[in-house]
Parts: sequence; C-alpha cells; structure tokens
Amino acid sequence: MQQYHLQNRPNRELTQESEMADILKNGKFAVIAMCRENEPYVVTLSYGYDVEKKSLYFHCAPQGLKLEFLSCNQNVCATVIDDGGYIPGACEHEYQSVVFWGNMQIVSDLEEKKHGMSIILHHLEDNDFVVSEKMVKSEKYYSKMELLRLDIKQIHGKAGR
Repeated sequence: MQQYHLQNRPNRELTQESEMADILKNGKFAVIAMCRENEPYVVTLSYGYDVEKKSLYFHCAPQGLKLEFLSCNQNVCATVIDDGGYIPGACEHEYQSVVFWGNMQIVSDLEEKKHGMSIILHHLEDNDFVVSEKMVKSEKYYSKMELLRLDIKQIHGKAGR
C-alpha cells in the first residue's frame, strides 16, 4: 500500500496513536470511499471498533453496491470525524478527525461474525441489556447477513480549533 503523507497544516496533526484510537472508539459513523475501475463510491456506515485488531466491523445486507465494489477492489479509504461544531464569531471549527486506508474483507467465518456483531453492538450501545437482547442468537440469521472488516493499514489524524 502506498504511504500517504499529509503535510497541510502540520500544527494540527495528531501524532499519538492513542489520540487517533480515541476518535475511532468514540465515533459512530465512518465514511468509506471505494473504487472499481475508474468509478468512485462513498457510503456512510455505523461501525464497531476492535481496538486489539485495529479493525472496524460493519453490518450490511448480503447484496448491494458496497459488495459489488468490494468484489472488484478491497482497498478503501475512510474517515471518522468528531465534530465539535462551528464557533460563531471566531470563524473557526472545532473538530478531531482521522483518515485511514486499509483493506475491507467480507467475513465468512461464523465465530468472527459473532465477534464482529458483538464489537458493533458494544461500540454503539451502552446498555448491556439491549446488547444481549439484540445479539443474534440464531446461526441461521448469520448466514443471511454480511459482516465486513476493515483492517487499518495507515492512519492520520488532525484536530482543529
């Protein structure tokens, strides 16, 4: 994978891996850019962040444009933004963001699908009762859904105010 160096506004660059991991831990949506041949596609998805694997998990239907693009090219670029909002009167915007590149895989292993769904639910939901109620109990259901895993290969972060 090509290494990207973001040189614009180096004073805003986040250099600590922990700062970038916190943005991924606290985010709820990732914007994913994909490409097949010369055709781009961008989609926003909720996710779960697996800290140990440095991967994001996504749930989706077993067919659709995402899967068509991924069947042609599994290399993706994505961003997660912690948007603090525009500051009126200061002409500034408070934010933290990460841009990352990686490989998006369709998860086929049943145990990893269960793990990924657990990661997603625990990432998005604080209530353990809700997580246990929503956790898929039937293996048949897993065969009717797709789970995607984005393995992060390179990441850059920025913050501004």
